Amino acid sequence: MGGEKEITVKSPAEIEIMRQANRIAASVLQMLEERIVPGTTTMQMDRWAEECCRDHGASPAFRGYRGFPGNLCVSVNEVVVHGIASKKVKVAEGDIISLDFGALYKGYYGDSAITVPVGSISDKHRQLLEVTRQALELGIRQVQVGNRISDISKAIQTHAERHGYSVVRDFVGHGIGRGLHEGPEVPNYVQRDKPSPRIVEGMVLAIEPMVNAGTYKVKVLKDGWTVVTADRRLSAHFEHSVAATAAGPLVLSRREGEKTAV
Repeated sequence: MGGEKEITVKSPAEIEIMRQANRIAASVLQMLEERIVPGTTTMQMDRWAEECCRDHGASPAFRGYRGFPGNLCVSVNEVVVHGIASKKVKVAEGDIISLDFGALYKGYYGDSAITVPVGSISDKHRQLLEVTRQALELGIRQVQVGNRISDISKAIQTHAERHGYSVVRDFVGHGIGRGLHEGPEVPNYVQRDKPSPRIVEGMVLAIEPMVNAGTYKVKVLKDGWTVVTADRRLSAHFEHSVAATAAGPLVLSRREGEKTAV
């Protein structure tokens, strides 16, 4: 979900509301990570997410957005992003599942994503998750006033490719605020043919590396939403909403007890 839009700069008061929206999104993801076991349907996850979000006084951001039918993007194994919940799809031991959730609170959006193991997973699967988490943290470190968006892109791409993975080109991070998707786009790879905006104080960016075990190429399924890797190899996705402040990056969507990967 994306597209180049106007870049807006937020006041400290707006960033505080966005921190609250993002904490709600983070709470939903934390709850899901704790509850998911082999045999859970993706539709059950979607219902849990909506219930938890509304219990916190917010609305799920994705339902109805450009026609999206779910509350939660729930993407299993080779699904990169925008997976639609289903009563028929049950996760199994050894799967990895990407959970992307947005919350609308007091007119502002929060947006975050994690990829979690279902039961015990292989070391190969675990490394993909860890490298993607690390890439996100390295990207976050580049949210410094005066840097360019391409500094974030370079940090993510370099780390993923150094470990033999690829980064998705067709979907990118984005600005966020009163709109779920605002400018600037935040690619996970360096776009050498495009000018890259400077990072200024008050920008809030949803940084979201999508890292594939094989090719970076993806396909959109017939439902018009579900994005899968072209070679059907695994994909991982992590996302945080981050404000640029004079003191450096402020991660708005940290989960309680979350440890940084680098």
